[in-house]
Amino acid sequence: MEYSDALLLDVLKRVRTIAVVGVSANPVRPSYYVARYLALKGYRVVPVNPGLAGQDLLGERVYRTLSDIPGDIDMVDIFRRSDAVPGIVDEALTRWPKLDVIWMQIGVRHAEAAARAERQGVTVIQDRCPKIEYQRLFGELRMGGFATGVISSKL
Repeated sequence: MEYSDALLLDVLKRVRTIAVVGVSANPVRPSYYVARYLALKGYRVVPVNPGLAGQDLLGERVYRTLSDIPGDIDMVDIFRRSDAVPGIVDEALTRWPKLDVIWMQIGVRHAEAAARAERQGVTVIQDRCPKIEYQRLFGELRMGGFATGVISSKL
């Protein structure tokens, strides 16, 4: 999947509240450290995991499903297998008909569900990680020894 840096940067700048579906409470799991990173960058991260429902994680209550989340969110970040995506997308679009973004993590893709969301005006990103894209686009990967091609005056 090809996405322009302009699109990814626009998404990362405009969303403020992210529901992370499939988040783990285990700090060595990618879903945990991606959610934690996004929270540290100022996003409100709403965790969704039926096995952790009712607990607190990263300063937020964990919800069983997207439908249980009170209020609005801007983006659904999916940390589930690709075969689970259609149900998650359907639930998200039912809950928030004006949802802004559906983001599927690295290795997660579903063409039909993506097309269905895009027909409703939702920006869909597949097979990418918002943490990695944030770090790359905001010049933070260079701190780990990666040449990003992004010029920054940050030290």
